[in-house]
Amino acid sequence: MIGLLVTNRIREAIGDRIIAAAASAGNEVDFVLLPPDPAGRLPPEDLQRIDVAFFSGDLYPDGSRGFFAAAQGAPRLQWLHTFNAGIDAPVFGRIMANGTRITTSSGSTAVPIAQTLVTALLMLARGFPEWLQSQHRREWEPRPGPPPPDLASQTLTVVGLGAIGTEIARLGQALGLHVVGVRRTPVTGAEPIDEFITPDALDTVLPRTDWLALAAPLTPATEHMIDDRRLTLLPPTACLLNVGRGSLVDESALIRSLSSGRLAGAYLDVFEEEPLPPDSPLWNFPNVIITPHNSSVSAGNEARTWDYFIQNFEAWIHGQPLRNEVRPG
Repeated sequence: MIGLLVTNRIREAIGDRIIAAAASAGNEVDFVLLPPDPAGRLPPEDLQRIDVAFFSGDLYPDGSRGFFAAAQGAPRLQWLHTFNAGIDAPVFGRIMANGTRITTSSGSTAVPIAQTLVTALLMLARGFPEWLQSQHRREWEPRPGPPPPDLASQTLTVVGLGAIGTEIARLGQALGLHVVGVRRTPVTGAEPIDEFITPDALDTVLPRTDWLALAAPLTPATEHMIDDRRLTLLPPTACLLNVGRGSLVDESALIRSLSSGRLAGAYLDVFEEEPLPPDSPLWNFPNVIITPHNSSVSAGNEARTWDYFIQNFEAWIHGQPLRNEVRPG
């Protein structure tokens, strides 16, 4: 009997698939349901039944505290799967320190995030911020000055070639951009990039980068990787696009670069402080597109995270490797 901590929504939506997966290995599932009230807590006897836990999207944000309280209080918990990709919240580290395996749904939102970023890239490339301002003023104002350059003559540098970065690169190539991929580990040759470098060589490509897309995780090595010095290395016609983590960028340095005209524009979905404070200067730049850490929003995301969990549940039951397993350290 496998004790599984889930919400009632998950049991109703994919309970039959979970039961069938367990039955394929001659096992049964004991559903331990979280209380519908976010403030509710499971009694100790229920915590003793839990072997596996699924942190599903319907728990975020209101039910997060109750779920993690249960997960940390479950002495038998062996494996936890989470609907999100990032696990930089300290609670995940505490759970792993107890010997619990953790897997993520990294990749489940890669397509909508990449599509959102490329939408912003096209808006900035084609001058939509100016056109939209004219529309709001009800003024007929064709774009002044020299025409924008063709994308086929430009370079997109993608920092982080996980699922999101790889999809950004694929779309960039489809638009005719020369794509430079940046990551620590070697490429296989199948990645949709025209050029590959490791992070220590980033400075060498920034002077010829027109679009700098950040899709890397936040680690001690990547925090503030884009600072004053690196922003200065970019051409003044370049734009920054960040769907990774806000702290990949020194936000004060970014504001200085935008204010001085050293940077042509930016698309930002993530910030050092979220929600972005109302008094942040970033709100006021006409050449900055802001989304509220919402680039991933898409109707198909929830079902994709369910599929990730089911695939890993089947693998876990049969003692096979788990997809997107987080390694300690």
